[in-house]
Amino acid sequence: MTDKLTHFNASGDAHMVDVGKKAETARRAVAAGSIRMQAATLQRVLTGTAGKGDVIGVARVAAIMAAKRTGELIPLCHPLPLTHVDVQFEIDEARSSVRCTATTETVGRTGVEMEAMTAVSVALLTLYDMLKAMDRGMIIESVRLLEKSGGKSGHWRATESTPQR
Repeated sequence: MTDKLTHFNASGDAHMVDVGKKAETARRAVAAGSIRMQAATLQRVLTGTAGKGDVIGVARVAAIMAAKRTGELIPLCHPLPLTHVDVQFEIDEARSSVRCTATTETVGRTGVEMEAMTAVSVALLTLYDMLKAMDRGMIIESVRLLEKSGGKSGHWRATESTPQR
């Protein structure tokens, strides 16, 4: 890792990083996050009685769409030709939560971490939007990069202590 902030030039002005001289490599990123809700809300998700259809299916499509449009949402992020986006959901009844994990892939000159985290964030926001009529107190939490590979920096994997640096 570097202490240099790459989105600022020598004058301190924000700029889009020039990746033109970097080699194209296979790149992959995995991100995850969760949304906690009341047990009754989660039961409506599980039974398909939330009143808005398959809320998990809609959140999956929203996540994929968001990953594809990350370059339009994050000001200095490069638009990338994604080769694959996978979005999975896990229900944790004990915690009354839904965990979303997104994997993004491309072959290019810059990583796909932002696309994976954007996919997770939009999936969770979509669940909030579709369920807010019955539970405004839902909590979106722990959206983070879990793993990335490719490029000059190679492979990186989060540890439990990663956020506390």
